[in-house]
Amino acid sequence: MTGAPLKDLLVLETAAVLAGPAVGMHFAELGARVIKIENKRTGGDVTRKWKLPVEDPASSVSAYFSSVNWGKEHRWLDLKDPTDRGEFDALLGKADVLITNHLPADAEKLGLTRERLRDLNPRLVHGHIKGFAAQPDRPAFDVVLQAETGYISMTGMDSDHPAKIPIALIDVLAAHQLKEGMLLALWQRERTNAGAYVEVSLEEAALTGLINQASNYLMTGAIARPLGTLHPNIAPYGEIFICADGGRIILAVGSDAQFAALCDVLGTPGSARDVRFARNSARVQHRAILASALSDPIARIPRVALLSSLLDAGVPAGAVVTIDEALTSTTAQAMLLHSVVEGMKTTRIRGNAFRIEPY
Repeated sequence: MTGAPLKDLLVLETAAVLAGPAVGMHFAELGARVIKIENKRTGGDVTRKWKLPVEDPASSVSAYFSSVNWGKEHRWLDLKDPTDRGEFDALLGKADVLITNHLPADAEKLGLTRERLRDLNPRLVHGHIKGFAAQPDRPAFDVVLQAETGYISMTGMDSDHPAKIPIALIDVLAAHQLKEGMLLALWQRERTNAGAYVEVSLEEAALTGLINQASNYLMTGAIARPLGTLHPNIAPYGEIFICADGGRIILAVGSDAQFAALCDVLGTPGSARDVRFARNSARVQHRAILASALSDPIARIPRVALLSSLLDAGVPAGAVVTIDEALTSTTAQAMLLHSVVEGMKTTRIRGNAFRIEPY
């Protein structure tokens, strides 16, 4: 992306934890001036204290906090204090964007009611994240949303061993929804000169993320069950195999032609003509037998050589790697953002993966 397209934008962020701050960092990465308002009475964003055992307990900054708080100014204010409220109001009068995630009961106490904010700045684009769509006063945390919107019931290896997706995925989904809504509101403001209130609930954002699993149920009545890495509609897709050198690969075969090419690479062309495997629907029905049939030929080939042959043959596949390996890739290294926050060196992955370039 060239330049800083939002360099003239002033963004205020009173939101804490992950979803709201991720939106603030989105604007910061695009060049906006982002001021994070933290409550000096309570010690600021609660994620400052969400630390791994290896982190310094005396530090005011955690790795979790650092992940979504790059490029921001930090202003310590107590919005219940009249003097601090006045300082906030002065900033708000000049701001283009405000990001909040308070409970409704706190809006009046903090001076963050929609009516008051609109009176202070009619051109303000106010983005707000709430938890549950129909229960606005209910506190919401990612693992609870993953449970109540169906994710945990689908994750893991079987119904006795459910699993949480090991990132705050619902927060990430909500952040993307709010970014899109706020950017649209800013675009509309260019035409109308009027501000807007943009609201996203974690619950609704989670439900949008169900996509094909939702349609599988809504159209066929099929209820998703835990499949580990497997795909309910395609095979072999998500199957993991061990290669000759102990390295693991995962397959993502999405068509009959790709399956035939896989069999050619493995030296088992007859499998592509087997009535149990010739068509995707049959492969899904017989996927356990298929996985067993593929295991032996894959186990005879080292991972690098096999992946190279699969790539040449147009068969989607990849190496199963750990996060430290993933973050050493050329792509990941180019996405790292570094900064010093309150004297501590911090690093995170860039939140924006798109590029904007002139024709």
